Amino acid sequence: MKNPAVVNYAPEPHSVELREFARPEPGPEDVILAVEAVGVCGSDLHQWTSSHSWKVNYPVVLGHEFGGRIATLGSAVKNWSEGDRVVSETAAVIDPNSPLSRAGLYNLDPTRKGFGYGVDGAMTRFVRVPARCLHRVPDGLAIEHAALTEPCCVAYNAVVNNAHIHPGDRVIVLGPGPIGILCAAMARLAGAQVALVGLERDRARLEIAKAYGCEVIIGDASGWARQRDGLGADSVIDAAGVSAALKIALELVRPAGWITKVGWGPQPLNFSLDPLVQKNITLQGSFSHNWSVWERVLALLASGQLDVRPITGGVWGLEAWHEAFEKMHSGEIVKAVLKPI
Repeated sequence: MKNPAVVNYAPEPHSVELREFARPEPGPEDVILAVEAVGVCGSDLHQWTSSHSWKVNYPVVLGHEFGGRIATLGSAVKNWSEGDRVVSETAAVIDPNSPLSRAGLYNLDPTRKGFGYGVDGAMTRFVRVPARCLHRVPDGLAIEHAALTEPCCVAYNAVVNNAHIHPGDRVIVLGPGPIGILCAAMARLAGAQVALVGLERDRARLEIAKAYGCEVIIGDASGWARQRDGLGADSVIDAAGVSAALKIALELVRPAGWITKVGWGPQPLNFSLDPLVQKNITLQGSFSHNWSVWERVLALLASGQLDVRPITGGVWGLEAWHEAFEKMHSGEIVKAVLKPI
């Protein structure tokens, strides 16, 4: 194939295959990016297994964690050159005139469409990207690592902007997937004492989390939560998404504590929220990220303060996408990276 792409072509489970894909043409304010690395996200797996809870514009090329070099410039693009190394934000389509976009919160614009579900993503050799989405990759930062800026930004927004963690806080993260591990790493950078909680089947991923200085717990975390003064953890980050995780979070957090929910899950709760009231808990959702978050995370990656190497389980060619998906889905690895070129 001249320009292969990993395409999610229908809503039925496992409706993903490698297809020939035409090289896109840029609009005036777009660039064409030659993709050099693209991370596999849990949301890609959810679309592959048809366990997602968001609208998908089928058929669509998967992939929204990516970096590469600018191959072609649109006629109105300024301040960029062909050959520049860049990564891209995920908000491919926004309404620039919406009140949220004008406030810099375009990630929350209701009309927003992202790469990999709303418009064609980057699991291919060339992808069309609005120039406003681009960020320059610092010298010395490998493109395979820079491509994982996006999940790091999800964690930064959840932990730093939305969880309001302070040095010395005791923080529990539920769910040792990629976002959970990165949330734990970010909480450690913020100065918190962190426990990452999973199940027996998560043992391999929990071991990886130890590289970030986290304590790891399989099963019940109530003892750790109440270790300091018997009242519970200062903050709980729900990166699992399933209903049971939020119920556990309500049990583990201290009165007047904070729960940040970053994990997705379409299932109904089926339990009472009375503890939220009785304990005066703040429940905060966290979605996506914006320009300033990307700049800060790239600085953390370039300085070595944040290292994605522990979670990177391997690099595969685009034709081996299925093996990479399977290894992530089984929990054998935390994060896979595909190299289209």
